[in-house]
Amino acid sequence: MKYAEMAISVTDLNKYIKDKFTEDEYLNNVLIKGEISNFKHHYTGHLYFTLKDENSLIKCIMFKSYAQKLHIEPKDGMKVYILGTVSVFERDGVYQVYAKAIEEDGMGDLYTKYQKLKEELEKKGLFKEEHKQKIPMMPKVIGVLTSQTGSVIRDIINVATRRNPNVYIRLLPVPVQGEGAAEKIVQGIEYMNQHKLADVLILARGGGSLEDLWPFNEEMVANSIYHSEIPVISAIGHETDFSISDFVADLRAPTPSAAAELAVPDVYEIKQKINTYQNRLKMALTKKLEIMKLRYAKCMSSSVFKEPTRRINENYIKIDAYIKQLENTINKIKEKHKNKYIELVSKLDALSPLKTLTRGYSIIEKEGTVIKSVSELKTEDCISLRLQDGKKQAKII
Repeated sequence: MKYAEMAISVTDLNKYIKDKFTEDEYLNNVLIKGEISNFKHHYTGHLYFTLKDENSLIKCIMFKSYAQKLHIEPKDGMKVYILGTVSVFERDGVYQVYAKAIEEDGMGDLYTKYQKLKEELEKKGLFKEEHKQKIPMMPKVIGVLTSQTGSVIRDIINVATRRNPNVYIRLLPVPVQGEGAAEKIVQGIEYMNQHKLADVLILARGGGSLEDLWPFNEEMVANSIYHSEIPVISAIGHETDFSISDFVADLRAPTPSAAAELAVPDVYEIKQKINTYQNRLKMALTKKLEIMKLRYAKCMSSSVFKEPTRRINENYIKIDAYIKQLENTINKIKEKHKNKYIELVSKLDALSPLKTLTRGYSIIEKEGTVIKSVSELKTEDCISLRLQDGKKQAKII
C-alpha cells in the first residue's frame, strides 16, 4: 500500500521527461550531422528515417510542412546536417529528432553564425529582462509587421477582433524572407516608432527552415527591436522555432495567433470581472448595513444612548440614502455595460456573411469550396448558389 502512494503512472513519467526536454533550450534548436538510413517517405508527406554515425543512431521525423521546402531529396547513405528539436514521443516513451531542415552542406556554417551572434548579443545585454517593456493592458491599435498575404495576418485579425471587436489592426507589409528582408523589417519598425502608429507591435511570420527565418536572426533587426519605443511581441515560426528576434523582443509568442491573444485582452472576461466586483461590493455594503443596524439596535437598548435617539435616526436615514446612491450607481454601471454589449453584438451581426446575403448577394460553391475567382471555374462545372432563402444548383455554360 505504501508503494501505491509513492508511484506515478507511465504516462506521467513520460510527460515529465518530455517537459525536461522542452525546458532545455539547446535541445529546442540543435544541429546534428550524420548519415541517413531506413529512409521512408510516407504517403502523408512526412519523412521517417534514422540518423547514425560510427557508434550510435537516433530516430528522426520531418513533418510534411517542412519536407515540402527541402532543396534536396534525402536518401539512404546520404551524409547530412539536420536542424531540429529533440523531444519525447509520449505514447511510446522514446525520444527522437523532429527535423526542420536537412542540408548536405552549408547549414552547419549558418547555424554556427546563429550561435555566435546569439552569444555576442547576450553579452551586450540585449536579452536582459530589465530592458524589456511591459505590454499595454488595453491597447487601441495593434501594429503588425508581416507579409501582406498568407494565413499569418488573417489569424492575427481573427483572434484579435474576436477578443476585442473595437481593437484596430494596422498592417505594415514587409518581406519575411529572402534578400533584403532584414532591411525592410528594420525600416518598418523605425517607421512605426517615428510616426507612433501603434500601442504594441507584433513581428510575425509562419514556420520555415533556418534559411527562411534568417532575416529575424540578423543583428540589424535585433538592434531595431531593442531600441523600439513601442513594445514588440515576436511570433516567428512555430512553437519550437527560436530566432534572435524572440530573445530581444519584449515578449515572445509561440505562434502568430498566440501573439494576438497576448496583445489583446478578452473584453468579455473583463466584463465578467466587473460583474464579480459589483457583486462583491453589493455584498460588502449589505454586510456593512447589517453591522450598522446591530450597532444601532445596541445603542437604542442602552439607557446611556436613549437621549440622542433623534440624532441616531437622522444618521440612519443618511445611511439609507448613501446605500440608495451606491445601488443607483451600480445599476447605472450595469446598464452602461449592457448597452455596450448590445452595441458590440449589433456590430458582429452587421459583419455576418448571412447579413450580406439579405442584401442580394450570393455565395458560389463548387464541391463544398467557396469560389473567389472566375479562374476557378470552367465550362460544364456544376456549382451551388447559396442565397438568403436557400440553395440552387447551376451549371457553367
